[in-house]
Amino acid sequence: MKYSRIAGTGSYLPQRVLTNAELETMVDTSDQWIRERTGIERRHIAGESETTADLAEAAARNAMDMAGVTAKDIDLVIVATTTADCVFPSVACLLQNRLGITNSSPAFDVQAVCAGFVYALGIANSMLRAGSGQTVLVIGAETFSRILNWEDRNTCVLFGDGAGAVVLKASDEPGIHSTHLHADGRYSELLHVPEGVSRGYAEMQQQAYVQMRGSEVFKMAVSKLSEVVDETLQANNIEKSDLDWLVPHQANLRIIKATARKLSMSMDNVVVTVQDHGNTSAASIPMALDVAVRDGRIKPGEKLLLEGFGGGFTWGSALVTF
Repeated sequence: MKYSRIAGTGSYLPQRVLTNAELETMVDTSDQWIRERTGIERRHIAGESETTADLAEAAARNAMDMAGVTAKDIDLVIVATTTADCVFPSVACLLQNRLGITNSSPAFDVQAVCAGFVYALGIANSMLRAGSGQTVLVIGAETFSRILNWEDRNTCVLFGDGAGAVVLKASDEPGIHSTHLHADGRYSELLHVPEGVSRGYAEMQQQAYVQMRGSEVFKMAVSKLSEVVDETLQANNIEKSDLDWLVPHQANLRIIKATARKLSMSMDNVVVTVQDHGNTSAASIPMALDVAVRDGRIKPGEKLLLEGFGGGFTWGSALVTF
């Protein structure tokens, strides 16, 4: 039986940094309010000419360099994003061309918002284990600032832009032990962008911004992430103490701490980047992973729990031996 393992990680952040102090001059908010409720101190914002594909390309190249692979080695490209450059082609196809992958291998996008990377990882793992190639490039990339209403203080303070990537390789030893993916569309209006192309251009221009009922999203996120933690541990017949690291979606420090308590895990064993990145949706988990791999915290052989929750609602987890 084939397995898949993470052979390399990479990330990229736009140069522009938007601090809480700057947001105080833009909307009715304060640095203290943002920090106390979210843990966010700053976030990165894509430049006017910077697109999701630009961010994805930089992250992908960094991951490929770490993994020691080139374009000719890549058998599949999956990009998790909510903020594609255009309606079509997909960011994955644009990226395939930019990277010089010319072997006609498949490339496609996955849209599951903040759970998007876990979804993409699950798909990539299944395809590798089924024998569909040897090396897969999986990316989470967002220019979420493009769908924010900068007059809405409840949402514009939360999000940022960035990209994270991993290279998966087929392996004889398990790297990704399991993934667990879920969705429940009954709650879609609690966190959504209410307009899109098929509803008409005029309406899209007026309302294509993130809308969120924060307290209700918070309660649902804590509940569903707790459930998927139990599911992951039971599916793999392991105890909480067997985990070395929690690498969560970076949306809100209070949600991250609640998940750590569920695992009886010290915050010293939780990768937290929300203070520097804000919520970067599908990019947040792979960016956090890359930070902890490159600074030496996460070491080969350690067990990681990756988990995320996003609009849809969508949520999921992955148990990984790095």
